[in-house]
Amino acid sequence: MYSHSSLHRREFLQVGASSFLGLGLPAVLAGRELRGKSSGDSPRSVILVVLAGGLSHIDTLDMKPEAPPEVRGEFRPIATAVPGIQICEHLPRLAERMKHWVIVRSMSHNEYGHLPGTHRLLTGAKMPLQRSTDLDNILSRRDWPCYGAGLSFVRPRHDGVPHGVTLPHALIEGPLIWPGQHAGFLGPSHDPLLVTQDPNSPHFRMEILALAEGLAPERVAARQRLLDQISPSSAEDPFRQHRQTAFDMLVSGRIAEAFRINREPERVRERYGRNQFGQSLLLSRRLVQAGVSIVQANMGIVQSWDTHVDNWGRLKGHLLPWLDQGLAALIDDLHAEGRLDDTLVIVGTEFGRTPRISTLPGQTIPGRDHWAAVYSILVAGGGVRGGRAIGQSDRTGAYPLTTTYTPFDLGATVYDFLGVPPDTEIRDALNRPLMLNSGQPMRFLFQG
Repeated sequence: MYSHSSLHRREFLQVGASSFLGLGLPAVLAGRELRGKSSGDSPRSVILVVLAGGLSHIDTLDMKPEAPPEVRGEFRPIATAVPGIQICEHLPRLAERMKHWVIVRSMSHNEYGHLPGTHRLLTGAKMPLQRSTDLDNILSRRDWPCYGAGLSFVRPRHDGVPHGVTLPHALIEGPLIWPGQHAGFLGPSHDPLLVTQDPNSPHFRMEILALAEGLAPERVAARQRLLDQISPSSAEDPFRQHRQTAFDMLVSGRIAEAFRINREPERVRERYGRNQFGQSLLLSRRLVQAGVSIVQANMGIVQSWDTHVDNWGRLKGHLLPWLDQGLAALIDDLHAEGRLDDTLVIVGTEFGRTPRISTLPGQTIPGRDHWAAVYSILVAGGGVRGGRAIGQSDRTGAYPLTTTYTPFDLGATVYDFLGVPPDTEIRDALNRPLMLNSGQPMRFLFQG
């Protein structure tokens, strides 16, 4: 049913199984009216902000100032706008806007490896096959589909707007390509659109999605009809599907306009921060305004938050300040535009960091290692009842003391918010029936 054929395009629009990643743009030919509407009848969207590498919960969102020195670390907690909730001193803007956010402090699972842990974050599912080494865990068509791909399969659209966009790059390190970044066994026709340019770069552009000056949409449609006459193909031909999607995007122009980030006033760009984190979040806002259902915004490369060495220097040097500024601007703008109730913002990571500080062999600057037994995430928007910290870890931030929630539950929450039952049946490449997600929606996020 699904083809793994490839269709190459240079620049940063990748269609189908382009390049060696197989990341690209969903090719969908039959659309249905979007479900998951808000009371204002606006389409719902999700922005998944990915802190790849593992955010140290104990140094940021679940601090333990009364713990011994070898546990508590170098940072001080500060009060937030919500009495009784404290977070890291290097997240002052988040503290001021705590009324919008829920901190979930009892996330937990049992996977301590980056690649399978990230697969759980991006898909809400375990990897279909347990593999023995990291090289066995790389991106594969055996992976579970990412959220944008799952939505593309269940609810296809042909309005020139992709369900999923990943930016500003894929998660790659050397020979390792993190799994869960595309449609997996659903096939390349459901892959998200991948952006591979830094939105903060002065050279950032999306002109390949723009019509040439003087070329009206009617002329594009006429050329499409002529091409179909010259090169007829079946409706299930993947090349025809890719071509149709490209035509839809060209004629619509909504995505091309969203990518013209240079049209934002400079004062707005400065509010987000003139760095990759801030401009990626600004671009994410523009994409949900254009109707994209799921934007995955990667905050750095795969090891950015993997602070085995110089944990506190890296966090306070740029990771936390950049994230803090960008998230503040994103929430402020979504709220001001009246889109916050329609946009679920999740700040997630594959796991946390060890409670006990350690120094790697051969290193002199300490850090923290991987820790999945308990960690924290942030959730806002989408009708979430903010101003709360849910769940509790023990006195050293090592183990949960209350009900735990998993990446599978987070995935169920994403689908449930978008109006897709998590237990929806999907089919793999062998046409075997599978359940889209096995978690339980975290509905307490939306309840007072």
